[in-house]
Amino acid sequence: METKWLEDFVSLAETRSFSRSAQLRHVTQPAFSRRIQSLETWAGTDLVDRSSYPTRLTPAGEALYDQSMEILQSLQSARAMVRAHSAAGHDFIEFAVPHTLAFTFFPSWASSLATTFGRFKSHLIGLNVHDAVMRLVEGHCDLLIAYHHASQPPPLDSARFEMVILGQEQVLPVTRPNEAGGPLFCLPGHHDAPLPYLGYAPGAYLGQVVETLLRQVDTAMHLDRVYETDMAEGLKAMALEGHGLAFLPYSAIVGELRAGRLVSAMPRAMEALQATLEIRMYRARPGAHPPKSAAQALWNFLTLNQNQNTNQNTTHSTNQPSAQNPNQAKT
Repeated sequence: METKWLEDFVSLAETRSFSRSAQLRHVTQPAFSRRIQSLETWAGTDLVDRSSYPTRLTPAGEALYDQSMEILQSLQSARAMVRAHSAAGHDFIEFAVPHTLAFTFFPSWASSLATTFGRFKSHLIGLNVHDAVMRLVEGHCDLLIAYHHASQPPPLDSARFEMVILGQEQVLPVTRPNEAGGPLFCLPGHHDAPLPYLGYAPGAYLGQVVETLLRQVDTAMHLDRVYETDMAEGLKAMALEGHGLAFLPYSAIVGELRAGRLVSAMPRAMEALQATLEIRMYRARPGAHPPKSAAQALWNFLTLNQNQNTNQNTTHSTNQPSAQNPNQAKT
């Protein structure tokens, strides 16, 4: 029996909806249903009355719900106690960060904080977006850093988690230059000669943003997907070798663009073919167990900085409509 089954079951008991609980637990509804069925197999009886709507627990389910709450609370308390005895763990802020941001954003962001907030000890766990989110949901890290785009739903329930905006990131199409210094592959391509396209694997967050972007442009794109991977660094390596064009975060390619090893694959008339994403930090709203003092101090500093920038933007927008957003990430 896995503890996440109990967490799923508690969520279902509270929402009384398979679809809503699957959303909150960041899994598909079929996967969520299978986990509930696994718990019922372990218990040896039905725990959920599936003939009613909203969903209700059976008498056995009601009994297990009370026990599940006690078990999960005991586990949380035990973990908090163990962490309290680890001085090194208490000093380190644990970050869950998707691979792309771990390579590109985090190092320069931490350096910029050294002159304003001060240096801090950090333990960074690089994961795919789903696993990074689940790391925070399950309480296995202090802070999550992730992208957000208006076309995608927020990854976390605002009732349980809070966030602060760290900056912005541009995602744009790039390619290796040709001998004349122009793009080796230039959008939109032709129907009889589609461009080799280096894409993100299905389910990758940046891939979902790019696919939405491609659907929204008025001009038809003629692309032939020849390679895919979860990681932007993998796409960049293939683009540098001339295998095709790829949509990459600016912070991942700023050095290559300046050196001329990569160039834009986007004609000036198609500037809509780039997306602006927010870089956000999330944490669980403080509850029975207070956050680490180091993580709390960093959160307080970032929140205060965001509020000050928001106030400055409001003043600038009144007097200078074209003022640049000071939250723009420096790359």
